[in-house]
Amino acid sequence: MSKTIFITGASRGFGKLWAEAFLKRGDNVVATARNLKDLNDLVSQYGNNILPLQLDVNNRADSFAAIAKAKAHFGTLDVVINNAGYGLFGTIEETTEAEARNQFETNVFGLLWITQAALPIMREQGHGHIIQVSSVLGIVTLPLLGIYNASKWAVEGISESLAQEVKQFGINVSLIEPNGYSTDWGGASAAQSAPMEIYDGVRQAFSETGSQEGLFGDPAATTDAVLKLVDAENPPLRLFLGKHTLPWAKQVYESRIAEWEAWNDVAIAAHGN
Repeated sequence: MSKTIFITGASRGFGKLWAEAFLKRGDNVVATARNLKDLNDLVSQYGNNILPLQLDVNNRADSFAAIAKAKAHFGTLDVVINNAGYGLFGTIEETTEAEARNQFETNVFGLLWITQAALPIMREQGHGHIIQVSSVLGIVTLPLLGIYNASKWAVEGISESLAQEVKQFGINVSLIEPNGYSTDWGGASAAQSAPMEIYDGVRQAFSETGSQEGLFGDPAATTDAVLKLVDAENPPLRLFLGKHTLPWAKQVYESRIAEWEAWNDVAIAAHGN
């Protein structure tokens, strides 16, 4: 049975690949983008099965209006994929106020507005699936991506709480957590803070790590996983994408637990009774 799927940031990268995968199998897709010209190829190929909408997710009113248009056009709203977002590269000290606020406006608040708009519709239907595109950097961190890390950690917190709140209404929530992929996320789609020379060593080490062979996955290889997630009767709260994600997460969490246990006597004493 076909589904109606609303996906933000569908003009390129994961968003466009996934939108086309849904359309190929006969789903209805509401695809949002800042520039509708980027969706012309999908519109010409899939016709009435796609509803292209111009949207800047930073605008709360426009986000609510887009969700309402999707429901009015297709009559249902089965899946929402919050994919819109971008990376901000720069150390914490280098990041300006505007850069930090803009990162959160898109990666966190844009996602929040779309989620809030979809919930009443899904609640009334008695079913729905909200999928948030997070990152492995929502559970681990890298230097030079501190504000991006923070935005994805915020997405993780929002979504894990949301999952507990809306399960009673038949609404599922999932987080997609990819490792690095060969998209333009780190290129044309990214923002860069003005560099300070004192951090050149950090940048050099970061660049060397990022040049490792086999580090980045093939974006096209993610489509089957996303289709399985959308079709799952009991979807997971978190879905890793890529071969590096789980080993990295395990390494980091083992280190965290060891440190917490090493300091547990101090923690217990601080309880006071």
